[in-house]
Amino acid sequence: MTPAAAPLLRMNGIVKVFPGVRALDGVSFDVHNGEVHALVGENGAGKSTLMKVLAGAYRADSGTIEIDGAKVTIDGPRAAEALGIGMIYQEFNLVPDLSVVDNLLLGHEPTRRGLLDRKAALTRSSDVLAELGIALPLTLAARRLTVAQQQLVEISKALLREARLIVMDEPTAALTEREIDALFALIAKLKARGVAFVYISHRLEELPRISDRITVIRDGRTVETRATADMPQSDLVRLMVGRPLDAHFPELPAVAAGAPIVLAVKQLSSASGVPVYDVSFSVRAGEIVGLAGLVGAGRTDIVRAIAGADVPTEGEVEVAGHRVAIHSPHSAIAAGIALITEDRKAQGLVLGMSVRENTTLAHLDAYERVGFIDRRAESAITLREIEELRIRTPSAEQIVRNLSGGNQQKVVLAKWLIGDAKVYLFDEPTRGIDIGAKAEIYALMLALLARGVGIVMVSSELPEVLGMSHRVLVVREGRIRGEFARGAATPAAVMALATGVAA
Repeated sequence: MTPAAAPLLRMNGIVKVFPGVRALDGVSFDVHNGEVHALVGENGAGKSTLMKVLAGAYRADSGTIEIDGAKVTIDGPRAAEALGIGMIYQEFNLVPDLSVVDNLLLGHEPTRRGLLDRKAALTRSSDVLAELGIALPLTLAARRLTVAQQQLVEISKALLREARLIVMDEPTAALTEREIDALFALIAKLKARGVAFVYISHRLEELPRISDRITVIRDGRTVETRATADMPQSDLVRLMVGRPLDAHFPELPAVAAGAPIVLAVKQLSSASGVPVYDVSFSVRAGEIVGLAGLVGAGRTDIVRAIAGADVPTEGEVEVAGHRVAIHSPHSAIAAGIALITEDRKAQGLVLGMSVRENTTLAHLDAYERVGFIDRRAESAITLREIEELRIRTPSAEQIVRNLSGGNQQKVVLAKWLIGDAKVYLFDEPTRGIDIGAKAEIYALMLALLARGVGIVMVSSELPEVLGMSHRVLVVREGRIRGEFARGAATPAAVMALATGVAA
């Protein structure tokens, strides 16, 4: 990287206004060749909007964009691609049923005499993968790849289109530590070739490993840009949220002596997804029980079976001492079980519906009046949740798709908070959201404990499991392999059980 040279990219005074929202208010940002420039901020700060302007998905209302010092107009994704800009979104842009090679060359297929040149396609794809040291099954359908493999397809696709600048949005959110190491090694290799990266992540602890500079934006404005080495995490958090914020987990209240058991799971088995075998555990009122384990261990499958999203094949579930028949999500909801799903966009929300409609969706019977939905009552409860959860939205009628990830997650929470659940199943409650929103969700979990509910929490972030659980259950290959009290749950002990390898 040569700081004195004109940057590869310079965005000056970018403004973007949506109805009721000034999403970007004069943001400036630049990236040099061979640099990883991290872009951070709370959910709703404007990061994604800025990158969509760069990608040609949005047109800025004012401001300029320069490539190599020359002003350019980016009026669509094709124009961005022609300028060497590659976008890798958190939700990958692959066609699931097409092969790896077809996804790599989609829209840029080599032809011969007007027909697809299959041999040339395979050769071009093999060459770029070999150059990067990547091994991928070219003829396999994209849907059969792991998340890490799909990400490699996206990176390779950008390079096949001769991308000089690659934007990566939450690239490590669903990766294991080993996969993260491999991704960072690949980024380092591409940096050495002069490829630049914009790196968006809420995992602040990984930024010193991967980024050269960090720019913080807040409320649609550029706050500060510094070299990563000169940006301690305490400063980074303060700049992001605009106030000092305790980065540690809150102190958990003690579980009351003799607190009643609100959830009892007995020898539960399920054949959906990752098979689950003979799972038994209990949760008391005012207690958080964390499920730890590697990706694919079966943690999500356990909570889905309890919530009726996957129907159990064997076993019993008791809520507040009463056995309940779990044969559908509706039966689980009626029994007082709420599931905050891992994938908020695919499973927790209807993206084309409003905040109001999503908030009341799981409890519509409470708002039915002689065959019609009471819109006034719906709006009142939704406005209450918007205020209490501090959901950033112009109105209750805003379409959920237009909200940031953290605010979408709050809408998912609102949907369950308006009910009368006795048990909350949180599956990856803070994935892909910023540190300020995480603190708000932790505070919400403590408020739920004060109401006497029980919580089961699944998280791939081991510090979160250890910091936010009274007890930790370790899951491996669909079975619970051990239990730790809060003080005894060390990272080494948990990982030894999670991997089956002695510490």
